[in-house]
Amino acid sequence: MLDFLKDVGRFARVSSMMAKESVKKRLESEQGMSYTEFTYQLLQGYDFVHLFKNEGVNVQIGGSDQWGNITAGTELIRKILQTEEAAYGLTFPLLLKNDGTKFGKSEDGAIWLASSMLSPYKFYQYFFSVPDVDVIRFLKSLTFLSLDEIKILEDQMGKQGYVPNTAQMKLAEEVTRFVHGEEGLKEAVKATEALRPGAEMKLDWNLIERIAEDIPSCLLPIDRVLRFSIVDVSVSAGLFESKSAARRMLKQGGFYMNNERVDDENKRVGDEDIVEGKGLVLSSGKKNKVVIRIS
Repeated sequence: MLDFLKDVGRFARVSSMMAKESVKKRLESEQGMSYTEFTYQLLQGYDFVHLFKNEGVNVQIGGSDQWGNITAGTELIRKILQTEEAAYGLTFPLLLKNDGTKFGKSEDGAIWLASSMLSPYKFYQYFFSVPDVDVIRFLKSLTFLSLDEIKILEDQMGKQGYVPNTAQMKLAEEVTRFVHGEEGLKEAVKATEALRPGAEMKLDWNLIERIAEDIPSCLLPIDRVLRFSIVDVSVSAGLFESKSAARRMLKQGGFYMNNERVDDENKRVGDEDIVEGKGLVLSSGKKNKVVIRIS
């Protein structure tokens, strides 16, 4: 570290580091900026020096928030190596979520590309659920659809008779196919359809097992499920905080078991309700679900 400060730190000027737009914004924020964050531009800048010198890399590409770190590298290359060969920086506008925050692993709700980190189903669901205000922008940024195709979707959204989420479905299909392939898209669509309350698709346990990692689940003994009131079971499974909340949702028509609406608050779980004798799926509305595994 001392060698680094001696050999590299002497070329850094605090005034230049302070003048970076990213630094000024952080210093003006409520969170402020730690010393580690402040000096990070020096470390990333030296990475560029190493790659330029040893690997022949002369272009660094990043999001627009990385401009200060990238130019720190080009400045160090010029000062340390004193070469006539130019080094370049290229940035792209950040892809922001509707609340103004960026996508990234350090942010809540990060959208991972690896299926081991985020299943194709959850990936598909994220883009299927984006607000109308964002969907056209995402179609332009994240898909290979032509601008003419996107314009048709945009025009349809403002017309009477537009089916809600049509544009979102197209976005989810295109991005999921690009990232996870045709098989990943088929898996996501099948799971989405199977979990849609009121869907005609019959649930099987293999499908439930595949999606159980993506939605809340619990393990209940058979003697706490079979012949028990569906209201009691839903509370035991954590779908509702109280029996009154469960009954209220039931009366509103938003209570489902294995995608079939439950209309009778006296309904008891029977053998025929337990999928292949292994479990069942309860839903409150369209989004809140729980998988109950039977032990």
